[in-house]
Amino acid sequence: MKRWSAISVDLDSLPHYCRIQGLDENLLDARARRLVGEVAVPRFLELFETFSCPGTFFAIGEDLSEQSLVKSLRRAQAQGVEIASHSHAHDYALSRRTVDDIRSDLQQADKAIARAVGVKPKGFRAPGYTLSPALVEAVGSLGYAYDSSVFPAAPYYAAKAAVMGALTLLGRPSRAILDRPQVLAAPREPYRLGAGEPYVPGEGALWELPISVTPYARVPFIGTFALTMPWAWVSHSYRALAKEKLFNFELHAIDVLDVSDGVPEALARQQRDLHVKASEKLSRLKQLIRWMRQDSEMATLSSVTAQLTLW
Repeated sequence: MKRWSAISVDLDSLPHYCRIQGLDENLLDARARRLVGEVAVPRFLELFETFSCPGTFFAIGEDLSEQSLVKSLRRAQAQGVEIASHSHAHDYALSRRTVDDIRSDLQQADKAIARAVGVKPKGFRAPGYTLSPALVEAVGSLGYAYDSSVFPAAPYYAAKAAVMGALTLLGRPSRAILDRPQVLAAPREPYRLGAGEPYVPGEGALWELPISVTPYARVPFIGTFALTMPWAWVSHSYRALAKEKLFNFELHAIDVLDVSDGVPEALARQQRDLHVKASEKLSRLKQLIRWMRQDSEMATLSSVTAQLTLW
């Protein structure tokens, strides 16, 4: 059986981190608001070019008012990077909206992405990774080929609940929401979604490509883990995923930034990985990509979906 590896990057701009951390967005100057388009995306594109590997960027519609990001996404598309949707407003409670409200948000994102790069997105990832039957219905009705939101990571779920509780006690409530516990039992491998519970396989046309977590303990193998945890643990976890049909490695644009890039210290205190040098994180990414190239075929998420449909 062929094994695939896919690198996907959520392009959340820094205002979204202020919202999730309960911080005032006014602490961001003009440069900080442009860091994703001017610094982070070019760093990822240099990585992809160095290793001749594809990637998938999940863009937020409203962030495409920033022209530096549009320019970088056009360069990315020319380089073979897939541009997918991460919603229009990045509303963390999107899954709690009605089907019509969700569809309206996604249509706005589709239009913004099409204006920016000339192509309607084929894939979607929900803000905060949270799905609902209404959200799946809206995604399916708009003709997407896949969703890649399911994140069945028990340690992440527990940590998120703790952080949200602490922020509430500090008087800085987060705009994030906690998903339903059902997500913790969701499949780790790709599956088709149905019309009901999104965390169990169905028989619909829409594919779900879960974000990678390790077997048994379901440790999340995402950017924050791979770029900041002890390397022996990272290496062991990667090997534990060696037999997976799809290694879906999810990162955020902020994962290749550090405080020296112009991130405000108030935000860096909450996002502690920003105190790890970008050069060190990029060095780790290079080693991970070498491993992926050695033992799998690297592809965009839409390409993986096309192969799954044939398989």
